[in-house]
Formats: sequence, C-alpha cells, structure tokens
Amino acid sequence: MSLVRFLILIILLPVASLRAESPAEQAVLANAIKSPQTTVVHLWAPWCSNCQAELKTGGWTKVINENPQVTFYFVSVWNDGQDGRAILNKFGIAAQPNVTILADPGPRRGENKIKQFAGLPLSWIPTTWIYKGGDLRYALNYGEVRFPVLQQFLTDSQSEWSHKGEPSIE
Repeated sequence: MSLVRFLILIILLPVASLRAESPAEQAVLANAIKSPQTTVVHLWAPWCSNCQAELKTGGWTKVINENPQVTFYFVSVWNDGQDGRAILNKFGIAAQPNVTILADPGPRRGENKIKQFAGLPLSWIPTTWIYKGGDLRYALNYGEVRFPVLQQFLTDSQSEWSHKGEPSIE
C-alpha cells in the first residue's frame, strides 16, 4: 500500500507545483508577447517609489506619445489586484489608445507574491520588457528606466537590419 501512495505522490507533486496564470498574465502571453508589432510590458505598482519616480519625470508619457505604433502594457503587480489606473490617469497615460492596463490579482505579499510573470523571473519592480514577433528583445529587470535608453531599444526593436554583405572576420 505504501508503494502505491508513493507513486501517487510522485505523480501529483509536479502537477501541484504548476502555477495557474492570472488573467493579466494570460492577456500578456496571448496579446503582447505574440504580437508581430513591438510591445512593451511594464510591471509596476503605484506604491513603489521607483515606479512613482518614473511617472513624475514624464518619461513614460513622452515615450508613449512618440511611439503610437508600439503597444504598452502597464501591469500592476504586488498590489492586491488593484491596477493603479488612477495614478496612470494623473500622468496622462491611461487614456492613450496604445496603452493597456492590467493587474495581477494578488494579494501577493512576502513569500506569496509572484516571483515570475509570463515565464520570466520577477524579483524587482519596475521591470520592463520589450517584445517583437514573439521574441523578447530587451529586458530591464532591476529598476527605473532611463527613457533615452528605452527609446533606443524601441528604435532598435523596430528596425530591420542584417549583417549580410559585411566582411567576414575569418
């Protein structure tokens, strides 16, 4: 009998460790990551001082306005399911046509907070990822975005370049 219980445990353990994706994560996986266009996934929280600092500079508003062909996903995490729309409204971000606002459901505090999102590690906010055509182009995982750098990454993600015709190093 104990052998049967052991086998059941071995079978169920991997299943129990699987994590169901939140609706916000499902939306990012289905829409942002798989989009043929350039998309930005920004993980943030309204209470986070680094996230607030990014908003106060006006950098997000400027980048969003200057890149209407890019879709921006603002995903509030570690925020008890609140999406932070009020603060995004305050800075003129929420009403932009190329912005989608989502929230991880939470509560996600201490050991219970999510440690990955869309298959990537999440250990700090703000975190910003740039995708194009299903590929992760850039990942800014630890802190505030420098907006000229973000703009350069967006430009690079949208360009079509090749090394064809360049001399070989051999």
